[in-house]
Formats: sequence, structure tokens, C-alpha cells
Amino acid sequence: MSLTLEQAERISNAAKMKAKEIGVPMNIAIIDEGANLKAFHRMDNAWLGSIDIAIKKAKTARFFDMNSGEIGKLSQPGQPLYNIEHSNGGLISFPGGVLLKQGDGIVGAIGVSGGNVEQDHEVAEAGAAAL
Repeated sequence: MSLTLEQAERISNAAKMKAKEIGVPMNIAIIDEGANLKAFHRMDNAWLGSIDIAIKKAKTARFFDMNSGEIGKLSQPGQPLYNIEHSNGGLISFPGGVLLKQGDGIVGAIGVSGGNVEQDHEVAEAGAAAL
């Protein structure tokens, strides 16, 4: 299964609607099953520094097939993946990266950055739900 541009746009639109609803401008990255950037939107006034973070959150989720916040739990001192965020050219191990699934298959991921991590995750989940 491949993520289509139409699906990526639907996911992004749902994420943008949620970001507007909570009043936080976001950077929204959508990647395909191969971790290639499929779509990216920077809402007006979203932080410039969050562009890279959104993309890396999506890639982190896809590289390890789990939401980025789950990687964060496993990468704390004393945990089995401690320091993993230094691999793969840099990972982001806090919430905001969510897998995109169709049935049992993973077709990509969405990464969102611009608010606090709870807001980022909420917006990413809203986008993923649109798939």
C-alpha cells in the first residue's frame, strides 16, 4: 500500500483544522512508507525551528513503527533505547509523531510541531484519524 497525495492532503487538512481549533499554528509533515516527505505545510506564524522537528517526528515514528512519544519513554536514562535520538541523523523522541495505518499496514507517518507536546500529539492524531 502506498500513501497517495490525495490522502496526504486530507491528513494535512484535518491536522490544520485541529490546529486552528486549538489556536496554535503548526508545522505538519507527512511521510510515506519509505520515510520520504510526501507533504509539508507550515501554517502562518508557525515557528521556523519547528520545521525540522515536525519532519524528524514523522521519520522517528516510521523508522521504528511506533509513535515518537513511545520512543521517548524507551530512550530515558536506564531504558533500553537510551541515546537512540542520536542515531539516523537525529531523531525526535517526544510526542507529535504518529503512524499512518491502513488496516494492518503502515503507509507512513505524520509529524507535527509548533505547540507543546500534548498539542502536537493531538493535532497529529487528528490528522492520522482522517486516513
